Amino acid sequence: MAGAIEQKLAAQGITLHEPAAPVANYVGFVRTGNLLFVSGQVCVDPQGKLIAKGKLGAGVTVEQGSAAARGCAINLLAQIKAALGDLDKVVRVVRLGGFVNSTPDFLDGPKVLNGASDLMVAAFGDRGRHARTTVGVAVLPADAAVEVEGVFEVS
Repeated sequence: MAGAIEQKLAAQGITLHEPAAPVANYVGFVRTGNLLFVSGQVCVDPQGKLIAKGKLGAGVTVEQGSAAARGCAINLLAQIKAALGDLDKVVRVVRLGGFVNSTPDFLDGPKVLNGASDLMVAAFGDRGRHARTTVGVAVLPADAAVEVEGVFEVS
């Protein structure tokens, strides 16, 4: 039976899928003590299709970027479930790091990353509030619009 967090996600129409396997020499997550570090997750849907491709500020809108960041957050949650077996073991979302594939003059990266941050708060309530960094970058793997990584305190 799904835990309380997964039930909350299901009520929002979100079902966690099997996380994507790493595409290079790294692992999807590392746990050390009570911290779980989840590798960057690009904005792919459960079928592996990019939710948004290309650059913010050159064809990808803030709304599309925000939806892509939300997809990254879902992929983070899928990795957490794979690591812990139950999202209810998340004590706190500590930090998200977001990378936005953008033009040099694109200034709304924080608005894009709100798609991921909002989902963490919707899933975990106040435990989902976190520190965050948003960085505009020249390119991401597969020309993904957004990638998000995270650090989580777990029990």
